[in-house]
Amino acid sequence: MLHIASSQSPVGSIIFACIALAILSIIVLLILRRYLPLRTTPAYLLVPVFFGLWLPASIVLLVPIDLASNASPDDETIRGIWLPHRALLVAWRISYWLTFVLTWFIFPIFAEYSDAGYREPKDRLIYSLHQNAQYYAIILGSGILGLVYFIISYGFHFASLKGLVMALAYCWGLILAIYLMGHGLVAIPRNLIRNVSASGRLRRLQSRAPKLYENMEDAILNLEDIEFQVSELCKRKTGSARDFQDWIEELSDMCNIPETRPRSAIPRESDGRTVPTVITEKFLADLTRQLVRAKHAKSRYIDEWDRLLHDASRTQAILDSSASKKLDFGGASPASSTLERLTILTPYTRYLLHRQILPYLRLFLGGFLSLASICITWSELVKGVFPSLSVIRFTVVHHWTGDSGRVGFAGQLIAALWILYMCTAALHTVTDVKVWRGRALVKRNTAHESAFWYAGQVARLSVPLSYNFITLMSPKIYTKTVFYGLLGRYIDLTPLGDWFDNLFPIFVLLPVLATLFGLYGKVKRFFGFGVDIVDDEEDENSGGYGTGSWREGRVLIERELNGTSISRRLEEAASRTTSGRAQPILTVPSARAEGVRTPFATSPSQHTLPARNTTTRGRSTVTTPSEPEEDNFFSSLSHRFKNTIDTIDTPKWIQDIGDGIKKPKWMGGDDEASGSGSRSGSGSGAAGDSDIRRWFGGDGRIRL
Repeated sequence: MLHIASSQSPVGSIIFACIALAILSIIVLLILRRYLPLRTTPAYLLVPVFFGLWLPASIVLLVPIDLASNASPDDETIRGIWLPHRALLVAWRISYWLTFVLTWFIFPIFAEYSDAGYREPKDRLIYSLHQNAQYYAIILGSGILGLVYFIISYGFHFASLKGLVMALAYCWGLILAIYLMGHGLVAIPRNLIRNVSASGRLRRLQSRAPKLYENMEDAILNLEDIEFQVSELCKRKTGSARDFQDWIEELSDMCNIPETRPRSAIPRESDGRTVPTVITEKFLADLTRQLVRAKHAKSRYIDEWDRLLHDASRTQAILDSSASKKLDFGGASPASSTLERLTILTPYTRYLLHRQILPYLRLFLGGFLSLASICITWSELVKGVFPSLSVIRFTVVHHWTGDSGRVGFAGQLIAALWILYMCTAALHTVTDVKVWRGRALVKRNTAHESAFWYAGQVARLSVPLSYNFITLMSPKIYTKTVFYGLLGRYIDLTPLGDWFDNLFPIFVLLPVLATLFGLYGKVKRFFGFGVDIVDDEEDENSGGYGTGSWREGRVLIERELNGTSISRRLEEAASRTTSGRAQPILTVPSARAEGVRTPFATSPSQHTLPARNTTTRGRSTVTTPSEPEEDNFFSSLSHRFKNTIDTIDTPKWIQDIGDGIKKPKWMGGDDEASGSGSRSGSGSGAAGDSDIRRWFGGDGRIRL
């Protein structure tokens, strides 16, 4: 490496950069293979998503090279990997503008194109452009306001228009990146430190289980509703349905109802409430879109549930190994990878690894990343006011000549690690916070629209974070880079852009403090709609079994792992019914017999399910998205009001109103028995004694 750095020709650096790019390409392909089936995924998705991940990775590589390439010729012995100015300029132009086009045009259009639901490419493209029209209208409106400011400050010519586009894209990306990065800078080290304790890790998994199981059941039931609608649509053989017979058959093949479960398990509804009288192309497109989303939602929650069960079983095995000093996770599942099936360690060495070595490694790594997060936050705070106090600049620039400095190979490696950690913190928040319209990364089954969206976020966050990192250096260093000449001079072109770039990163302190002190959970609990927030300490001290408690999750996980859950027993019964055997009668043990409250009392598989499903299935048409939604503040407040009113006991003075009023003798009021029953008002005995048929004799009964 020293030979490469000391050579007068950049050939060695070019070879190093090419090898690094080839390695990045392999890593990106492995990531795509993990979340997408490469053989069946269309090329219009694989190619843009590949470049959406590969270009940001190349930017992480270009920034350290650019920082070291601005040294003078007599400093070539200390500047590490470097490239000529022309090669850097071409590389930056390709990386920046391709990332810009992918972020703002290709990914939004292709995402809606893949989620359109239409069969013909032309109809899908028209739908995508129509859905993105509002998005581009907002961008155009903001651009017009910014253009007026640029013209007043800089004059009207092509450079002002180009600078406007680049500055607005950077500002929006920086706002999103700073917030997401601030959350991730706290969440990543905290998760590592929390996972040091196996019992605490198991407790958090158990706390997540009830809510996740309920979401999975909701997704399964929603898919059943849509599949039932498709099955009713397949019965239409006349009228407007004949024009779309091929489309309807494709929907039936997507549902695959007979193979998944017997048709009797699907809820029955009247045809008029599920399928409209006239079948249109728009209705079929909406139904296709809902079916695809429901299938991916089901696979998402099933995948999350399987991973939770896998982690819980492994964590429980680690805890149980303390007595025997031997750890055995059992046989690998058929879906496990080759590395997971490979057995190298003995049970005792595996016990030492998971009980003695990995906890201390997590603690060390969590503490080290906590220190790195503090350094990044401090450097962002002092960047605009006291740039000389930035910690990051001293870790990257090791060779100082007066007021300026040079970046060597060690500084390049450290700079790449800094940028990688900043990007990882932002992307961790994107995948951790599930508020993005139900989008999620699922192993080998990610929805196409979700893949485009996540690739767009990676591309959108890479450029602002990379430029924000180089501004943490000394101005005499980063102003000489090619990256600053391409992007930075347009940001600093106006006083507003310069002020925004220097002072806005201070707001990284807001998400850092909010995540550090649990502000999000406190706000949710204060307003009463954060039922999914679980406080481990409060739950340990309380003896109740509420929704989301770790005790409830523990019972649920144990039943699922032991194969005694209600859902599994119903699936086994349905499979036996399909094979021609008689369906057995399932008996569910009551909560009193067990002495505890069963977690299924709050899950969708208990008595609360039919009441909720009848409301959903009573609608005329299933047109709403199938994502589970939480109640807002006003809905939660109204529910609490109703529960409070319903639980109020009737005051005693209201119950005793009729005690002083006696009935006449002809109405049976003087009987001694009626005195004891008068408190009940119109009891069964009083009603029988005062029957009007007794006026005419007899015992009041009618004989035929």
